[in-house]
Amino acid sequence: MRLRNNPQLHLAYCLNIHPGETWDENFAAIRDHATKVRDAMAKDDEPFGLGLRLSNIAARSLAEKPTLEAFKKFLAEQNMYVFTINGFPYGTFHGRPVKEAVYQPDWRTPERRDYTIILSDVLAALLPDGVPGSISTVPCSYKEWIKNDADIKLMIENLLYCATHLADIEKKTGKHISLALEPEPDCYLETTEDVLHFFNKHVPSPALLHMGICFDTCHLAVQFEELETSLNRILGAGISVPKVQFSAAVKAQINDSSLCELAKFCDPIYLHQVRIRNVKGEIERHNDLTPELRSQLRSMSGTELRAHFHVPLYFAATSGLDSTVSDLTQGFFRTVLDSGIPHLEIETYTFDVLPAELRAPGVTASIAKEYEWIIRKLQISS
Repeated sequence: MRLRNNPQLHLAYCLNIHPGETWDENFAAIRDHATKVRDAMAKDDEPFGLGLRLSNIAARSLAEKPTLEAFKKFLAEQNMYVFTINGFPYGTFHGRPVKEAVYQPDWRTPERRDYTIILSDVLAALLPDGVPGSISTVPCSYKEWIKNDADIKLMIENLLYCATHLADIEKKTGKHISLALEPEPDCYLETTEDVLHFFNKHVPSPALLHMGICFDTCHLAVQFEELETSLNRILGAGISVPKVQFSAAVKAQINDSSLCELAKFCDPIYLHQVRIRNVKGEIERHNDLTPELRSQLRSMSGTELRAHFHVPLYFAATSGLDSTVSDLTQGFFRTVLDSGIPHLEIETYTFDVLPAELRAPGVTASIAKEYEWIIRKLQISS
């Protein structure tokens, strides 16, 4: 939905919360779930924005002209519009182990480049005139896969190829679309410092017009970064932030109670990177939240743990666990509003692997509660 006109501000929830790898499955989720969220949240027949998630298979299907035209007709009938696409997961994202495979293929490969080109063309066809578009994507690669300068060169070449394609789209159609790299723990771009170094060293000024950062608040908070400071540093360096993904990570003071609760968040599907800050302020890194790690943590009582597990923004602290939602301060919201960032997206893709008590409201009601949380915060800080 459009929250503001000048400068523009659009809000959606990311459809990666709904299982589905084919376009037919994606469309069914929009028809069966997104329309219900629209009915709960949209006022006075205002258009309802969508944040698509398209796998490579789904993107190729939607790119076919008859399918694309049918979807455009559906959007018009339902008073919906598309302004952003999650182009991070290329393949399967639900129902079976994903873990590190979510970063494959990475930006070294023609497969990632060509997939993103298809997403760009689809978004250009769907994007309303005068509305900016964004595509969030893998933060280059999983860090341990990058071995040498040749790997870095390949990533940069493919990224710049896509930035040039987006510039061509704007020349031909007038539609401005940005590619937004999404920093994440244990990836080639994971911290604010990584972002600043990469863009300052490798991204030429013309590409900055069509390449920036998707600022995921869960990912930065996991690493104990102060969100307002991080966002201001990125923007201050002249790096655009086409999209902020609002999400919260699990956090806990390590003790018997929290370790018991954390057992509910060990799942075989997604990668849940862990950071632990000890009493000296030092950060210990672990690449996943596993039962084995929980056993090791018993000796670290009193230290703070943060895990890359997206919990709903309205998550209420329990006797053992909390979330990083408190890091989404009034100052952070003010920075988002004052900076002119055009896209906000709610992203809680882990809904299906949340503990049962957190799934109890049902997916539609849960998404609506997250909308209400965000809108309330934006009103407070505006």
